[in-house]
Amino acid sequence: MFNINIKTKGVINMNNLKKVGLTALAGSLVAGSVSAADLSATGTASMSYSGGDDKAVSGNGWSMSDSFTLSASGDVNDIGVTLSFEVEGSENNATNQLDSHSISFDFGDAGTLTFAGHGGSSALGAVDDVMPTANEEPWDVLTGAETNVVGGGGGNENFLYNYSHDSGLNFAASYTNAADAVTDVSYHDIGVSYTGIDGLTVGYAQGDVEYTTGTKQEQHTMYATYAMGGFTVGLQTSENDQAGSTNDRESTGMGISYQVNDDLAVSYGTHQIEFNSGQDQDTSAVSASYTMGSLSISGSMHSGDNIGNTDGNNREAYELNLVFNF
Repeated sequence: MFNINIKTKGVINMNNLKKVGLTALAGSLVAGSVSAADLSATGTASMSYSGGDDKAVSGNGWSMSDSFTLSASGDVNDIGVTLSFEVEGSENNATNQLDSHSISFDFGDAGTLTFAGHGGSSALGAVDDVMPTANEEPWDVLTGAETNVVGGGGGNENFLYNYSHDSGLNFAASYTNAADAVTDVSYHDIGVSYTGIDGLTVGYAQGDVEYTTGTKQEQHTMYATYAMGGFTVGLQTSENDQAGSTNDRESTGMGISYQVNDDLAVSYGTHQIEFNSGQDQDTSAVSASYTMGSLSISGSMHSGDNIGNTDGNNREAYELNLVFNF
């Protein structure tokens, strides 16, 4: 057991919280020395309005998100250990619920290993769309447009390893053990990126998705972004290949953003999914965001043709967000 020194941020009332005990997860950690750890709290609350999609079945357009995240961090045998969990209001506003939660081990120059019980990401999923945007991806907000985006697999109880070298070379690998509720076949993927040239990021990731035995899909993505002055441009291509299936598809995403000043950013992006049969899905979006201290206002307008590989399923939609961070 070890004591945690309390640090609070924002308006969360933690006067009654004096110390927290964490149990070591492995025998080696129990046997080693344990130092004092810190507990920090951060939170966010937002109001959003979406509309414009006359084909979508939706409520009144307004929604709210509220959550706070507690993180406990300390050193065990010179290994940095961080426990993080998020408490979030449920969609029906009836109860609060535990959302994303994970434990991370920082091995210094040897990288970081994270085990996410919920809310983690795979190496490929973390880079499914890295094009510059001031708000959302072009395929977001539009009902059904994200279904065929190439984004890897994985799920809860996921391991993710990250390593960064001083040269600018970065490596990531993830693993999710097979479970009927998640995937019939254990999932793993890898990703590499290079940031050693000022303003330039290039990367590649690949993984095999087989949620149901005998339906393996080989997925990979390549991307590049370049920032110069206030401008950032990007290009990304992805593929999904499945033997004997009509689910093969290729996608191309492009984006450009401009940081007008320290507070205001604008962007434009496009995303196309080409199917081996049927109609290609084309989406685009114009976005903007403005930040004033802990308050940010963002919005985007989206347009899509042949959503979900369906001829004539054309949609338009918009989203507005007001977000408070504390």
